[in-house]
Amino acid sequence: MPLAAADTVAVVLFLGAWTLYNFLVERQARAGNGLSGAMNVQRGVWMRAMLSRDLRMIDTAIMAGLQQGTAFFASACIFAIGGCFALLGSAERISAIAADLPFSGGLDKPLVELKLFGLVVIFCYAFFKFGWSYRLFNYCSILIGAVPMRDEAAADMAAAERAVERTIILNQIAGRHFNSGLRAIFFSVAYLGWLLGPLVLIASTAFVVAILLNRQFRSPALKILRA
Repeated sequence: MPLAAADTVAVVLFLGAWTLYNFLVERQARAGNGLSGAMNVQRGVWMRAMLSRDLRMIDTAIMAGLQQGTAFFASACIFAIGGCFALLGSAERISAIAADLPFSGGLDKPLVELKLFGLVVIFCYAFFKFGWSYRLFNYCSILIGAVPMRDEAAADMAAAERAVERTIILNQIAGRHFNSGLRAIFFSVAYLGWLLGPLVLIASTAFVVAILLNRQFRSPALKILRA
């Protein structure tokens, strides 16, 4: 269905802000900047510390925690997708409720269905990101098991360093996809503003981006990691 000019502009700004934020964060993370970049450094510190341990129950427990957190968000996305499809059956009622709101601009049933379908797409994107991240963390667990023990590593340190480096890189990639899934959930909160109108979508997008930028580059967590 054709969108009004204000809705089109708001959606373009929303997608542009999401894309630009992803590009900025990923680029800064590769340079070691921001919260994601600082955590990538700590992933490397963790894996190199693992090489010096005789027993690695600590490392396997950490990996299990990462997998459980990723699985939780993937499951949550499935429930969110189901909830959105359930709301599609109530599109007419949502349209009637929105008609009473002075700042919604009025919503007809097809427009409500279109907006809910867009929310489904966002959660599907997040689910695939979390699903792939879970799989990569699983592979990372296998690579941890393939890293030589301390005595064996001392006999061939070059091979041990290569094994650790592979594990670090795969762990960082898994973390990057996990972070992408989280950002999709955060931006889905901004997307909800579109149900109240294009101006609310623009305002909610700006609000979410401001919060994420602050947490990524100015948060107390980043200051602790830098210290």
